[in-house]
Amino acid sequence: MNKVHVIGAGLSGLAAALSLTANGRSVIIHESGPVAGGRCRSYFDKDLGLRIDNGNHLLLSGNRSAMAYIDETGAGDAFDTPSRAVFPFCDVQSGDRWALRPNMGRFPWWIFSPARRVPNTRLSDYWGMARIARIDDETTVGDSMRRGRLYWRLLEPIAVAALNTSTQEGLARLFGVVIRETLMRGGSACRPMLPKQGLSEALIDPAIATLRARGAEIRFNSRIAELAIESGRIVAMRGTNEAIPFGPSDTVILAVPPWVAAGLLPGLVAPEAFEAILNIHFQHEADPAGPLGQAGFICLVSGTAEWLFMKQGHVSVTISAANNMVDETARAIASLVWPNVVDALGLPESAKDNMPAFRVIKEKRATFAATAAQDKRRPGTRTDRAANAALAGDWTDTGLPATIEGAIRSGRAAADFVLTL
Repeated sequence: MNKVHVIGAGLSGLAAALSLTANGRSVIIHESGPVAGGRCRSYFDKDLGLRIDNGNHLLLSGNRSAMAYIDETGAGDAFDTPSRAVFPFCDVQSGDRWALRPNMGRFPWWIFSPARRVPNTRLSDYWGMARIARIDDETTVGDSMRRGRLYWRLLEPIAVAALNTSTQEGLARLFGVVIRETLMRGGSACRPMLPKQGLSEALIDPAIATLRARGAEIRFNSRIAELAIESGRIVAMRGTNEAIPFGPSDTVILAVPPWVAAGLLPGLVAPEAFEAILNIHFQHEADPAGPLGQAGFICLVSGTAEWLFMKQGHVSVTISAANNMVDETARAIASLVWPNVVDALGLPESAKDNMPAFRVIKEKRATFAATAAQDKRRPGTRTDRAANAALAGDWTDTGLPATIEGAIRSGRAAADFVLTL
């Protein structure tokens, strides 16, 4: 039987393999590392004595491709999903706290209720934010609306998280797609979905189990070092130490980072500028009755930290667009962030001098920079480098920023293309 070689076992590769096996295709997944998941996985940290995620990801119920992926792998019970959407915020400088509470339906009557929107904002501010969803040029988020209270207390922190790029450079049209598919569809599309245990248990392990049950072969520690191309087609594959059997009708899906894809397909145009993400895990058992208990997370404004999540035995902080901090020492980064955590959790001021054990995880090339220049370099699913190959990854031209939703959509699109060959 003709085989499809999926290179990479991150979310895009797993999504592609699920579509292919559902259509009866024979699939071999080649993963260079010892485990699947890429930037979306969990591991046991010996120093902390805890199982932690290598990063923090916030899925929303409006992420339709992610929801279909979760349904297909039977992992719905692995998530805590509230019946209604709520997004808590805390300004760590002023101490102000509020929560955004969109109503379930599409018509945004919640913006007429001061108790459900950002404090001291006007109705006209929200109409201005809604216009971002219609931007289709190279306007940046920073230039997309008036920089008032709504901008600084809602738009800016959410945009930085979605784009992993500063609002001065990040494309408003990429952010606009996120707004269109979630907030503008009402609270039913904005319910946060948090893993009960970890990212691996919720998004990776169920997919691996499903694929194995369908007969897919998954090879870990299997790095593809070279793709031989003749007459515009891949004709052979080579691993680190040996050739890999490749039939004349076999096909390939490259679900790898852009720099790896460019190395395997010389001449491929792909993003070449990237943004870092920092995730800092503190060994601290948060009080479920405290600020984090409302939603399991809180967005921090006016501080170094940006998003704070409650996990089992620890709290976890994410800092996006962190190129300016990524080269700092782990202790320096944790020391900057811990006071924000103390303020957000409402701990005694003395707690700032007693920072608990921590782990800082640096992802220096976490996502492509969501700028106009880099967006133009995002290739489509098909590539003129090889007719029997497809590209997958959140860095391909999905129309979305680099998100879980974009990664899964790219994998589905790559599988759809391969199924036509």
